[in-house]
Order: sequence, then structure tokens, then C-alpha cells
Amino acid sequence: MKDILNTDDLYLLVDDFYKKLLFDKSISYIFTDVVKIKLEEHLPILVTFWSQAIFDTGGYYNNLTKIHLDISEKEYLTPELFTIWLKHFNAAVDENFMGTNSEKIKTQALSLATIMQIKINLSNKSLDN
Repeated sequence: MKDILNTDDLYLLVDDFYKKLLFDKSISYIFTDVVKIKLEEHLPILVTFWSQAIFDTGGYYNNLTKIHLDISEKEYLTPELFTIWLKHFNAAVDENFMGTNSEKIKTQALSLATIMQIKINLSNKSLDN
């Protein structure tokens, strides 16, 4: 099995990952009912994000924190949802790739999930006060 080496590999990864998310009823509603993503438009954005994260290519300019805080205002993004997200992400990586970049992307996904949960919790606490 090869490592993640280019954007074509990232497209394969992100496509497989979203198929898993959309098949899982415990999380799919976030993407189909709350956010109502158009996958054909969303995939290139995600590939750009992960390409920047793994290959330092640049090009991703969206405010990832604000995006997730806005979603969580509509439908609270629970720690359980992040656990499901990570499970599917890691499975998509492990089923398709192996190597340094594969481990790096899983570590970055864990960091991202952790940071988003912290920021969501801080945002919720500030709203409570």
C-alpha cells in the first residue's frame, strides 16, 4: 500500500471518507440536513485544505473555526460526533494508504477535532455567561 503523495490521493481519501460519513446515520444528518453540503463543490475545498495541511501548498483561506462554530450553533457538534468523524477519517486513511503522510494526516485530523471541540465548548460557555 502506498502513502498519500499528491492531490489525486487526497481526492480518493476525501471521497472515501465522505462516503463513510454519509452512510452512517449517526452523523450523516449533519451533512445532509444541517449543512446540506453539495459534495461535488465541497470535495475540492477539502482537498485544498488537506493539501495545505500535508504538503504546505497553501490555497485554503476559509476560517475553519468559524465554519464549525456556525454549524454547532445550528446543531451542537458533540464530542461523540467528533469521535465518529475521526473513526471514519482514520478508516478511510488506513484502508487506502500507509506511510509518513498517512500518519501525519491522521495526527492532524485528531488535532483538528480536539481544537474544534475546545473552541466549541469555549464558545458555548461564553454564551452561557
